[in-house]
Amino acid sequence: MDARDKQVLCSLRLELCAELLVEGLVVQYLYQEGILTENHIQEIRSQVTNHKKIMMLLHILLTRGPNASETFLESLQEFPWVRDKHEAKSNEVILTGHKGDEKLGILQCTLKTLPTDQQLSKLARRLGPEWEHIVLYLGLTNNDIYCYKANHSYNVQSQILSVFIS
Repeated sequence: MDARDKQVLCSLRLELCAELLVEGLVVQYLYQEGILTENHIQEIRSQVTNHKKIMMLLHILLTRGPNASETFLESLQEFPWVRDKHEAKSNEVILTGHKGDEKLGILQCTLKTLPTDQQLSKLARRLGPEWEHIVLYLGLTNNDIYCYKANHSYNVQSQILSVFIS
């Protein structure tokens, strides 16, 4: 499954959970086409709620190779409106390069705007202590991180905000 398909599936997770029924033809079709194994089906069925079953199915699909997304779309015969949503979302996503061979799907409207202070604050709250690994990946050095941590030694959110603002 390519990065674009993964991005689309991840962005539609909650909608898929609300609108799909796993016990129907979807899982059986994916099994018939070799995307799912018997163990996968047992793992999906062992989940208590339909929501958890769909989340498990989506988690498995992300790891099942290049044909998984296309076969998943084919399995949605009972849910044509879901397939239409998937295709519409897929058309919104563009691929952009990111440090080497890896590609990420980013919505086109997101690329055109700068983040607001409120969005940066929300990002800082969500990153928490993992922010150091992320900014290292973005190109900052351990020395830079030390400076940000020293300038805002008692507030992790301020450390993160100062990194993204500067």
